[in-house]
This record gives sequence, structure tokens and C-alpha cells, in this order.
Amino acid sequence: MNFVEELKWRGMLAQMMPGTEDLLQREMVTAYLGTDPTADSLHIGHLCGIMMLRHLQRCGHKPIILVGGATGMIGDPSGKSQERNLLDAATLYHNQECIKAQVSRFLDFDSSLPNAAEMVNNYDWMKDFTFLDFAREVGKHITVNYMMAKESVQKRLNGEARDGLSFTEFTYQLLQGYDFLHLYREKGCKLQLGGNDQWGNITTGTELIRRTLGIDNEAYGLTCPLITKADGKKFGKTESGNVWLDPKRTTPYAFYQFWLNVSDDDAERYIKIFTSLSHEEIDAAIEEHRADPGRRLLQKRLGEEVTVMVHGREQYDLAIEASNLLFGKSTKENLMKLDEATLLSVFDGVPTFEVARDEIIGCKAVDLLAEKTSCLPSKSECRKLAKGGGLSINKEKVADIELALGTDDLLDGKYLLVQKGKKNYFLIIAR
Repeated sequence: MNFVEELKWRGMLAQMMPGTEDLLQREMVTAYLGTDPTADSLHIGHLCGIMMLRHLQRCGHKPIILVGGATGMIGDPSGKSQERNLLDAATLYHNQECIKAQVSRFLDFDSSLPNAAEMVNNYDWMKDFTFLDFAREVGKHITVNYMMAKESVQKRLNGEARDGLSFTEFTYQLLQGYDFLHLYREKGCKLQLGGNDQWGNITTGTELIRRTLGIDNEAYGLTCPLITKADGKKFGKTESGNVWLDPKRTTPYAFYQFWLNVSDDDAERYIKIFTSLSHEEIDAAIEEHRADPGRRLLQKRLGEEVTVMVHGREQYDLAIEASNLLFGKSTKENLMKLDEATLLSVFDGVPTFEVARDEIIGCKAVDLLAEKTSCLPSKSECRKLAKGGGLSINKEKVADIELALGTDDLLDGKYLLVQKGKKNYFLIIAR
């Protein structure tokens, strides 16, 4: 399989240096992609880069994921208008370990394979590198004029940032360039991958290799485009912020729902970028979807593939069960399987009432629903609804509204889910 052709077909190629494809065709290439551990989780904005590494490995090449423990302490100006907050070593190490666990779901780190994936941390080779050593061994090879010409630097200097560009951030491209030089020397790494906003940093690295080791040394760069929505807006952002890979930050249910709710045009693009499905499978899925767009088959397939890849089949199945709580037939048993975060995620936006716990325990359902909350306008309405089978608590029909509620009725020890008719939900929280 041709890596470059694969990226082109999937819409994942923005720029590459001349000679890159020839190199990939004639030998097994070691390539790396860097990410700064500024959080303890990747988000879906990182996925295109990670999928590039995944496709690279599937094509027989060797991927390296570089966690920028050193560069993460500085911050990269590329594509940003403000300087990052600097992180301490303990936080960076924690973030690195979390990221490694997530990336292992995408790449094969089995050391018995000739193209086994590796994870490295640039802090390991930068921590003992003195400023004087850096100035002498790295700084002398790249001119300030060369660095100033980079688009990422120019944007910051021309008024996009209120405070300009600090020297700390100005040095970032040299540090990233040195990463490439180090990996070239130590691991024979000839190719750097990244988002298109990294093109300036990547080319600085290739230039540093040639100026340090000689013009005969081969080093190349390849980037993927910035992924956007069909309307041109930034991909991966919701009203609540980033869509994270960590289930504690974004529940598998909310993660699945993100993909389920993308537009038809976006679904056709994203299924190529964010899955490993074959060309034939993708073409068939798109054709089937176009025949009946209302069934959202493409979004469902996209959601399934990405959710299983990130969270596993079991969490995907639970996400489907959670989805059915709102839109399909489900039972109290299904409801009881949900953890607190997923429960709140599923019923985000429904009317909520907080009631003291001791006012719930021992209280009649009719009094709780009509007096202590306004789930229902009156006791008579409550009785009428229950008699007609239109009132449920925790997905069970309420037959006797005079029945007192107990501790066992509370989900996760603090929630009651009230359903009026088919579509009206209320959440009562015991405090």
C-alpha cells in the first residue's frame, strides 16, 4: 500500500517536500509526529495526526510518537494568538503517561515487529542540554532572518497577539528542529509528520539536519490539512469545549453523539480521515447512505468505528444503550448500567429539580412530583397520567402514586428520572 496515495484518497495530505514519496517507495521509513502534553488527554483535533501514523504503520513504515515534555514547557506559537501557560515537570509526566495509553489503541507497539511503534519524550535529551550548548550546537546553524520569515512568527509579530512573541516561544522552532536532528541521528528518522500549521517548524528541522550533518543527508516533511466542518468552522469544538478521548472528560456516549450529529457532507469526509475502513467499505457505506440519508447510516457507521477504536466495543454498546434511553425502548436495567457522568450527559438540558434527600426518602411519588417539584402541575394531573400509563420513574411505569419512595429508587444514590409521556423528561437530584 502506497502511503502518499492513501493519504491523498482520504483527504489527509496538505504539503510534502519533494522526494518524500520516492523515499517511502524505496525503503521502510521511520517517521515521527510530535504532540505537546499540555493536557492529560488528546482530543479529536489530534486524531488526524494520529491516524496518519496509523496509516503509516499499516503501509509498512515505522511510526514514532514524540511527546514534547521539553517543548511543552515552552509552548508553540504556531496557529495561536496567545502564549501558553507553562507546565511543571510532574504535570507533564502525568500527561505523557495518559497520552501513551490513548495512542496505544491506534498504534502497534509490539517490539517483535520491525516497524513497531515507539514513544519518545524530548525531555529525555533536552534536560541536560545547557543554554550554551544549545547556542553553540544548534543556534549557529539557523539565522534569525530564516526564523523571522516563518509565517507562524510573522502572524504573532504583526498584531495578532496583544503581547507579541516572547523569546521563549521564538526558540520553539529551533527546539523542534533539534528533535528532528536528534531522532535522525539516533533512530534514523527521515520524515516528520504534522498538521499544516507545523510546516514552518518541520522545514526548520530539515534545514538544521542538512546544515549540521551535510547536504547529502535526507530529511523530509509531510503535513495534513487543518480539519474543518463543511461550514468552515473549527472541527472538534462543541458548546462545552473540546471532544476529548478521555472518558472522564467526554463520556463515550457524548463522544458517539458528536459523530452521530455531523452533517452528511462532513460524514463523507470524516469516515475517510478518522477510520481504517477500506476504500471499498467506505464507498459502499457512502452509496448506501445517499440512497436513504434520513436513516443516517453513514453517521452511525462513523460513530461506531471511531468510538470502538477509542473506547472499545463494550463502551460503544453502552453508548448505544444510552442513546436508546431517549429515542428508543429501554428499561430500568438499561438505566442502571449508566455511570453518573453518562446519565448527566444523556439528560443534559432536561428540567432539573434539587430536593433534600430526607425530603425524598419516604415521600409519596404524587407529593414529590406535584408539590416538592413542578414535574407535574397538580396531584390530579399526576393521578390521571399514572392511570393512563403515561408516567414513569426510572423507566418503570408508576402504578401506585401513593407509594413512598425509598433509597433503592435513587440512581447512583442521588437521581430520579421522571418521564411524562414519550418525550418529556425531568431529573430530580437528591442533595
